[in-house]
Amino acid sequence: MEQAVLTISSKNYSSWSLRGWLMMKFSGLSFEEHMVSLDDASVRAEILLLAPSILVPCLTHKGLKVWDTLAIGEYLNEVRPKAGLIPADLAARTHCRSICGEMHSGFTSLRSALPMNIRGRFKNFKIWERAQADIERINSIWTDCLTTYGGPFLFGSKPGLADAMYAPVVSRFITYDVELTLAASTYSKAILELPAMQEWIAAALAEPEQIEELESEF
Repeated sequence: MEQAVLTISSKNYSSWSLRGWLMMKFSGLSFEEHMVSLDDASVRAEILLLAPSILVPCLTHKGLKVWDTLAIGEYLNEVRPKAGLIPADLAARTHCRSICGEMHSGFTSLRSALPMNIRGRFKNFKIWERAQADIERINSIWTDCLTTYGGPFLFGSKPGLADAMYAPVVSRFITYDVELTLAASTYSKAILELPAMQEWIAAALAEPEQIEELESEF
């Protein structure tokens, strides 16, 4: 059987790479990592939100190539259906796809104002109004899901597609010292305690490469 390969970029800065990598971990599909250096101009452009499209992460499996993060999640749900990446119940499944789509295409103010930087710590960071509106919407999504499905993850007892999509936000909230509701704080703790998340964070902290534009308060 052909080994799955996931192409990713920086573990410290790339939120999209983290999403795809967590999906792979949650699916249980064995895979190899292929890391693209930050010296690659297209990768830097993606991380700095200057690229017209996002081509990393990219999954290669059984002769197929999937490069959009949501597409990777849907593909994994098809080839690993027992992993439960997407809820089986129609109402929950529809809800899951809706909030994943919202993360995939929205929250642009949050992305630009609070870029992912796992190593970074910016205390008392000034959060502008539009980014704050995104934060409040995310808090609302998390609270709604945890109340509806019982937690500790967004759709119940197992992490899935939605958790992979929102995990980088947990990282951002820590980096920029964002004040959270009790529900959001509890959910963030559950995400951070996942072995896969701890593995990713450890690798990010050890990563030698830096993007100077993201290493200062801006």
